[in-house]
Amino acid sequence: MAFQTHDLPLCKVLAVCFALCGLAAVGEGRFRGFRKFEVVQGSNQEAVSEELWFTQKLDHFNGADSRVWKQRYFVNEAFYKPGGPVFLMIGGEGPANPAWMKEGAWLTYAEKLGALCLMLEHRFYGKSHPTADLSTDNLRFLSSRQALADLAHFRTVMGETRGLTNRKWVAFGGSYPGSLAAWFRLKYPHLVHASVATSAPVFATVNFPEYLEVVWRSLASENADCPVLVKKASDTLVERLEDPKTFENITKDFNLCSPLQIQSEMDSAYLLEMLAGNFMDVVQYNEDNRGFEGVVGTNVTIKVLCGVMSDASLGDPYARYAAVARLMMETFSVKCLDTSFSNYVRDMTNTSWDGPAAGGGRQWVYQTCSEFGFYQSTDSPNQPFSGFPLGYQVKQCASFYNISAEEVAEAVAQTNEYYGGYEIRSSRIVFPNGSIDPWHALGITQDITAELPAVFIKGTAHCANMYPARSQDLPQLSEARDHIFLLLQQWLK
Repeated sequence: MAFQTHDLPLCKVLAVCFALCGLAAVGEGRFRGFRKFEVVQGSNQEAVSEELWFTQKLDHFNGADSRVWKQRYFVNEAFYKPGGPVFLMIGGEGPANPAWMKEGAWLTYAEKLGALCLMLEHRFYGKSHPTADLSTDNLRFLSSRQALADLAHFRTVMGETRGLTNRKWVAFGGSYPGSLAAWFRLKYPHLVHASVATSAPVFATVNFPEYLEVVWRSLASENADCPVLVKKASDTLVERLEDPKTFENITKDFNLCSPLQIQSEMDSAYLLEMLAGNFMDVVQYNEDNRGFEGVVGTNVTIKVLCGVMSDASLGDPYARYAAVARLMMETFSVKCLDTSFSNYVRDMTNTSWDGPAAGGGRQWVYQTCSEFGFYQSTDSPNQPFSGFPLGYQVKQCASFYNISAEEVAEAVAQTNEYYGGYEIRSSRIVFPNGSIDPWHALGITQDITAELPAVFIKGTAHCANMYPARSQDLPQLSEARDHIFLLLQQWLK
């Protein structure tokens, strides 16, 4: 499920290229490059599963607060055999996509194991609106802890009403919902028997420069010169942004919606991050199978981008960088780039459910400021981009939600203290990750114990193992899916 731009503004969120693996089924906060906050409605995203609604408490941690709201969920009973397990797909930072009730590796497992399949949309995303608007005061009810409590209550009530209390429940999720899947098993072991935590960044960190380091390595895996050329182009652009005489040409080169104006470091950082986002996004989802969800642009791969960057007929590396931007604009039917940071602030501070960032942007960035950090800064020398340091990103927390840099750091420390970070201790959780995916740097890529195994898949991207299988899948991806199935089979005995 992608957030795409169909009109002029390009509300890209922070440097948080989180994605729910495209798991539209599971939401996704991929607000980078040309993906906006609107959900793509692909032809195969029509209702393949009936929308159902579950009454949920607004605040699970305050018994004196009796307010409730309706949370959206979906059911697939096609494979269920009496006595079989229950599979619960966890929603994430975007609308839940019912396409996942029809396709996906988890359904292959469900068919073999006779499982009932449920998918619960995350509070504050999609149609699951717990509050009247997205004011900062209301967003205090948006957290991973409240989301886990939603899952726990949903599991308890569904168990009672459907006679599934004594069934073995397995949680599935990718990206942020992958973390939730692991933490659900960690915090509610009496309710969930096992978890598949795909591409799960379990370690929270304010500064995440390693993301762009993996981008360098992933580009270099296609062509050693590719990230070097990207760096030359980025450095040239940074240099030109210091000279107002170049602004008219930059406006034309990158087809900006209005004449370039740089009035602060935030303006230049926003432009630089937006253009870097084209590469970050493609690397994160390289050659995956999101197409079944109706996602546009899956044909643009690392090979394609490096092909453009290596094409000397296009001019110098800067000209090739601009050609990549035009390619992405054409791919996503974007007429021009809105690189106005003030427009971005305007959209991100719109608290209406009808606002341009209500598809997930305002909510997800709030979660990064109040829980996770994950800011993909250019603070490492071992990556191809320049100009969007940590300070630029943390300042947005203050601008959008009045959360200070000190409060962000404290929140991130509390998150690791609460969940354990890399030191998570539980059982029956498998952690699949792909080597191309920059998020693997915050995940579990080696077995912690026999009961907490890792599946590290060379050459694959974010959440690749969750997608439906196809003939061109790498052998190691097919083997990973099979291995996950064998673990589930063993754990469900």
